[in-house]
Amino acid sequence: MTDRLVIVGAGQAGFALAAKLRALKDARPITIVGSETVIPYQRPPLSKKYLLGEMEFERLTFRPETWYPENNVELLLSTYVEEIDRKAKRVRMQDGAELEYATLALATGSTPRTLPASVGGDLDGVFTVRDKRDADLLAGEMRPGRRLLIIGGGYIGLEAAAVARHLGLEVTLIEMADRILQRVAAKETADAMRAIHQSHGVVIREKTGLHRLIGSPEGNHVRAAELSDGSTIDVDFVIVGIGVAPNDRLAQDCGLEVGNGVVVDEFARTSDPSIFAVGDCAMLPWKGRRIRLESVQNAVDQAEAAAAIIAGGNAPYDAKPWFWSDQYDVKLQIAGFNMGYDETFARPGAREGSLSIWYFREGRFIAVDAINDAKAYVTGKKMLETGIEPDRAVLSDPAADLKQLLA
Repeated sequence: MTDRLVIVGAGQAGFALAAKLRALKDARPITIVGSETVIPYQRPPLSKKYLLGEMEFERLTFRPETWYPENNVELLLSTYVEEIDRKAKRVRMQDGAELEYATLALATGSTPRTLPASVGGDLDGVFTVRDKRDADLLAGEMRPGRRLLIIGGGYIGLEAAAVARHLGLEVTLIEMADRILQRVAAKETADAMRAIHQSHGVVIREKTGLHRLIGSPEGNHVRAAELSDGSTIDVDFVIVGIGVAPNDRLAQDCGLEVGNGVVVDEFARTSDPSIFAVGDCAMLPWKGRRIRLESVQNAVDQAEAAAAIIAGGNAPYDAKPWFWSDQYDVKLQIAGFNMGYDETFARPGAREGSLSIWYFREGRFIAVDAINDAKAYVTGKKMLETGIEPDRAVLSDPAADLKQLLA
């Protein structure tokens, strides 16, 4: 029987798991299975510096190609796992090849939601942004003066708008909800980010959905969009940013417990103790509820915690969420998880244009959004880690030093 660890997925979580095991001097053979043609790499810069031409792909890779054979990590690229046989402890690839495992880790990530063909989602010139292939295709469209429609006012859509405006495109962003960032941030954060984008020339239309995309008469390329308010706008291409879905089909098909992702315990184990799940695909316990954290930070931290368990440790994973988003010269940093907030408090920062939004649930501090305000971010993050509750008098005084909150 093999002692091999098979990792399904060659993204941030899959690589972090393998790298941490080797850092822990764990010598078991590891095989990483990835569907892309290139070695594992960072994804966040794809839609920013890589797309802007400011960063070469080689700078995005986690390690050089030689690292894998030097560390006894087998890398199987351009393939994917089609089926898991839990009883035989074997995975089958789409080409029929099989791999035995002692331990299996699902690091399958998530997939962008797409538009149905019935509204033009299958037209040429309609993109999502998730991997290198997406970014390379999109780079060919990002030319000054072209007309871009972005569907979805979440972080993906807003970041794409910032890059497109930087490159000189005309950008219209539509959001069918009452406002941008409706699902993930407070109104104060949305108001600040909306103003920033509008100051850079982005046309933002809220409470406006897509009725259908219209193709060109001579081909299958998108040329216009009919919106829910009855208006029609001419477009050269479209970016769809309407969220992602966890890649949990493999888990579901082999009988593992799934919810909004693959259900795991505090040790990243699934309902099968020899199978782990980490990163965007995993639904983990957190403060009495189950959540899925779509962030690089969680992918790395949870994968490293799982590696320690696989190597013989017994420390549970205690998620401490934080996120970031770069748009123009604006850095939005988020500490905590604002799920279920019922109160917010906006505080101007010391620098012009800086702002922090503090979230509370039932009177307790749960998260902070910091817009060009590193001090608020660092302070809020430390408070969440230590359980300190903020003094409202300090928060309400823009002249007060936030360090007082940690005293």
